[in-house]
Amino acid sequence: MRRVLILALLASTAAAPPNEPVEQPHADTHAAPAAPAEPAAEALPAGPPALPPFAATLAQMPTITSSRDWPELSDEEAWAGLINATPDTRQLARWRYAGSLIRRGMGAEALGVLETMVADDEDLALVAPFQLATGAALTMVGHDRAAVEALSLPELEGNAEACAWRLRALAALGDEISAARQVNCAVPAINGRDPQARKPFTLAAARGAIAAGQTTPVFAWLKLFGEQDPAANLLRGRALLASGDPAAGLFRLSRAELSGSPQIKAEAELARIQGDVKLHRIAPAEAIKRLEALRYGWRGGPVEKGALQLEYALATELKDRRTALRSAATLFRYFQPGTESAAMLMQIRTWLAEMLAPDSGTPLPEAAGLYWDYKELAPAGAEGDALAMRLADRLEAAGLYPRAAELLQYQVTQRRQDVAQGPLSVRVATLFILSGNPVRALDTLHATEQASYSDLMRFDRKRVEAVALYKLGREAAAMAALDGIPGAAGVRSEMHWRTHDWGSFVTENEASLPAANALNAPNQAIVMRHAVALAMLGREDKLQALRARYGGAFKLLPSAQAFDLLTQPARTIDPARISGAMAAIPAASPTGAIGDLLDAPTG
Repeated sequence: MRRVLILALLASTAAAPPNEPVEQPHADTHAAPAAPAEPAAEALPAGPPALPPFAATLAQMPTITSSRDWPELSDEEAWAGLINATPDTRQLARWRYAGSLIRRGMGAEALGVLETMVADDEDLALVAPFQLATGAALTMVGHDRAAVEALSLPELEGNAEACAWRLRALAALGDEISAARQVNCAVPAINGRDPQARKPFTLAAARGAIAAGQTTPVFAWLKLFGEQDPAANLLRGRALLASGDPAAGLFRLSRAELSGSPQIKAEAELARIQGDVKLHRIAPAEAIKRLEALRYGWRGGPVEKGALQLEYALATELKDRRTALRSAATLFRYFQPGTESAAMLMQIRTWLAEMLAPDSGTPLPEAAGLYWDYKELAPAGAEGDALAMRLADRLEAAGLYPRAAELLQYQVTQRRQDVAQGPLSVRVATLFILSGNPVRALDTLHATEQASYSDLMRFDRKRVEAVALYKLGREAAAMAALDGIPGAAGVRSEMHWRTHDWGSFVTENEASLPAANALNAPNQAIVMRHAVALAMLGREDKLQALRARYGGAFKLLPSAQAFDLLTQPARTIDPARISGAMAAIPAASPTGAIGDLLDAPTG
């Protein structure tokens, strides 16, 4: 109920004056009946008046540099200010109310007021005090990353109050090194708070100092907390371990685990493992097992991130690439690794390239699984294409066309509008056809269409598109796709041969007939197929012309007898011998790879 009242008071509303009654004339009993009046248009209610800009006014107000600078208002004073505010003073009343909420630690309520303010004046987002208030409210509600962004204005860089909130947000994010850099700036604002309000900032400062290896002041800071406080005992334990007192450090961690929240217990366990590793109390392999057990029971936040970072370091030390890859992949997927990310990514890519190399000894199924599990960590650009292509070649050679297609499909999508999509898309579409899925082939080609391809690339894509359409039974569409494509006559004739469309075959194949002195295996197939089609059509004249043109050249070839039978006059043909002659036609398709695609099963 209270929140509803607050929102109602915050709203920019103004009561519209009631409509004045219109005096009606006295009725005239002798007058003619009046014509029915047109229905009056209903007046729309007036919207709230626009508020005057407040951003410049706020920017000119005294700077907030400590917790004492936030307004101090009771609920009654805040509500009275909102109720009595005019449009000219409403934003100031809101600002004072938001500041009083921040002072009292009511972050969610303050954030609601600030959002209402900026909705009426977008320029407030450019004003340092407003961003300071927003960052403080966001930190209190746990939106730490957004808080750090809000507090990143250059004007807030040396502001003690901003440094204090930035310190707290960074520590909550697990970026303790960055938090440590804020401590000196934040000290005046932290010390200016009463002891109870100082606690979360002091804990954040202690985290930063421990991470930076400056443990001396930590013990003094933590005197603010009782000896039974689990959060303080956790940090005391970490500081003692870092300063070289493992027995006392582990004892403090045990006390934190005994009475702390689940998060404190998880963090204490991580600190214990880190201490044991640093002191060489456990072997790296045992530490990895304990880290995996910890991550099994605790997901997310700085605890899991720290566990993954230590796990990666230990696996690297053991040269356990698979564990290191798994840890690094989780870090990159769900966290921001930090300053070490560039070196980590370079190491991962080197390992992947070595493990996926054809001579690595990694079994093909295992290599494909490795690539698929960590594909987003693989090299980008031409290096990544080469890595994926080598693995796809191995999968294709093993007849694993669907796996090869899916592998390269991911590579295509990463290319977005890069011209390298062209050759990759042709390869992927080809693999989908070979795997019996021409629909996916067409989808790939259509999804990667762009105007920047060269003519040669467009021709390659159209040939594969025509094959996919033909495999789907859309012969007319396939023929249309080949319009204007160089060398399309050979592809068309291949399709007509398979459908026994002898007339169309002869028309297309005529242009492909080779010279008599160039009868390699594919060219022999072209000539002998032409002979079959002519015989089927009963074109005796052209059949004999073909015999005269190529007879001498065929005499020197193993297929001479078959050619002789196929080109004999129709009345002398023995059907049984003709069947044998057709079987002797060279298997090499005149269209090369296109013929292999046309031979692929569908479905």
